[in-house]
Amino acid sequence: MRVSDASPIWIRPARGARGPQPTHSRDEIVEAAIALADAEGLAAVSMRAVATALNTGAGSLYRYLSSRDDLLDLMTDRVVTGLRPFPDPAGEPVDSLTVLAGRQLALYRRHPWAIDLLHRPTGIGPEALAWFDHCLGVLAPVPCGSAAKFEALAMMTGVVTLFARSESAVPPPAFTGLDLTVYPHLVAAFADPGARRPDLFDRTLRGLLTALLYD
Repeated sequence: MRVSDASPIWIRPARGARGPQPTHSRDEIVEAAIALADAEGLAAVSMRAVATALNTGAGSLYRYLSSRDDLLDLMTDRVVTGLRPFPDPAGEPVDSLTVLAGRQLALYRRHPWAIDLLHRPTGIGPEALAWFDHCLGVLAPVPCGSAAKFEALAMMTGVVTLFARSESAVPPPAFTGLDLTVYPHLVAAFADPGARRPDLFDRTLRGLLTALLYD
């Protein structure tokens, strides 16, 4: 019997009330799906593929979940647990948020597919709420209003996503055969040893957060 989808996945029972005794837990299903996404990408995650990984039939998964969307939501919230334990605020709020943003970036590096899931409206589960609650706690000493704080956190996540996508993007092909001398400014920029700043993430984030929170 399929689990009812009348309520959010976060508050539903872990499995339907009827049917044979479970052979797998919801946690096992989610972990198998995450392992599949890490290895082959999000497109590889289907109810059938996850069931195969667990040596069971796809129909049996519907005793725990109503749809693939339920599974994606649970995967999203599960990987967000990788942001724990939340570090205690230390020093200026912008410093603390920069540390938290670094954790977000590390999470995306471990699970690149999560970039496409963390912004799903239905994917905001208990762990995501705990994360944002912690970030707002970090910002408690800042005298600006709640709207500015929400904007700052949204932009922080946007910067993290931008850098994560940039890191995972396929490099462009070499400009073989092109006469680059007709692009002197571009050639000079790439030849500059300081063209790539290793601290670009921190500098970008600090500048943006400071402008939004203390303007």
